[in-house]
Amino acid sequence: MINRLIGGFVAILIGVSLIGPIATQVSSTASSTNATGSTCTYASDKAYEGCSLYLSSTWGATILKMVPGFFALGILGIGIAVTYGALSDAGVV
Repeated sequence: MINRLIGGFVAILIGVSLIGPIATQVSSTASSTNATGSTCTYASDKAYEGCSLYLSSTWGATILKMVPGFFALGILGIGIAVTYGALSDAGVV
């Protein structure tokens, strides 16, 4: 029982500490502004740095922005599974 609790606690700590960096990477990848802060607009003679995903597929950028939320839901699921498993090992559930 204690092994499961410790392992789950470590997995939750690592997962929670990764939510911030994942959100930062997703935000920079799916941003609607380029590296200089200008809004991305299509210009055939210019290639905006950092705007390739937003310009090629705005719906793809919107879906990509949902990744941190689903990652957090996965971490929540791990917490629920660890708690239920530990309680069932103890005979409470």
